[in-house]
Amino acid sequence: MSIDFGVIEDMKKLGLNEYESKAYLKLLEDYPVNGYTLSKNSGIPRSRIYEVLKNLKDKQLVFEQEEDKGSIYYPLEPKLLVDKLKDDFNNALDNINNFATKIYSEKNEENKLVVIRGRKEIIEFINRLIKDAEKSISVSIWEEELSELSEALNKAIAKGITLKGIYFGKNNSYKQLVPHRRIETYLAEKNERYITIIIDGIHVVSGMVARGEDSTVTWTKDKGFVDMSEDYIFHDLMINMYSNKLEGKAKEHFENFLDNIRKEYFDFS
Repeated sequence: MSIDFGVIEDMKKLGLNEYESKAYLKLLEDYPVNGYTLSKNSGIPRSRIYEVLKNLKDKQLVFEQEEDKGSIYYPLEPKLLVDKLKDDFNNALDNINNFATKIYSEKNEENKLVVIRGRKEIIEFINRLIKDAEKSISVSIWEEELSELSEALNKAIAKGITLKGIYFGKNNSYKQLVPHRRIETYLAEKNERYITIIIDGIHVVSGMVARGEDSTVTWTKDKGFVDMSEDYIFHDLMINMYSNKLEGKAKEHFENFLDNIRKEYFDFS
């Protein structure tokens, strides 16, 4: 079977180099074999194969058995390989996290503002924050972004984390979110999509997400910025929920009143 270079790239991410990955995968196909045969099967130069095998033995991914005609080699079976790599990887991450957290906490600046650029990077960062949420998630979010955060949000809700906020779109699948009543008006005024998301009352990410690689948001743990963002979402919730309860002339009067205020304050027509 030909080598899957995507798998090799994945194995490299877990600490194996290209020759080690090739040698292990080829050994799975045909074992036990000696170094010469493995060199021929894998395309690894004979001058390097025994160095590669030694590295794999040191990592306990390959086992050597000595026989009269020389050494032959066996691979660690795939399930045990994956279990071992998971344990090694998790232990390494725990060590890094413990040490990095200790250093970071000593120099922590809660009021700093960090700019994150690029829509893909923004979505990935927000997904990480959602996965770490413990209590609550507040959002002001558009349909396009919600679809890319829904998997993480669903897992958070399943853990008992509270979701609340405003939704800009027509296909709201979250009863916890209140649809914004006047999306067309909003687009006419701004012609942009913004996002605000608050995690546990600690993190807030806010900014523009409709410009592809030019999208820009700010992430901060500044208490004043967090409180201001909570007030912004609460205000939007209050206006939309109140308007939804009105009917007939009362609703028309309320919406006209808001239009006049917006026109006077923002000069929107």
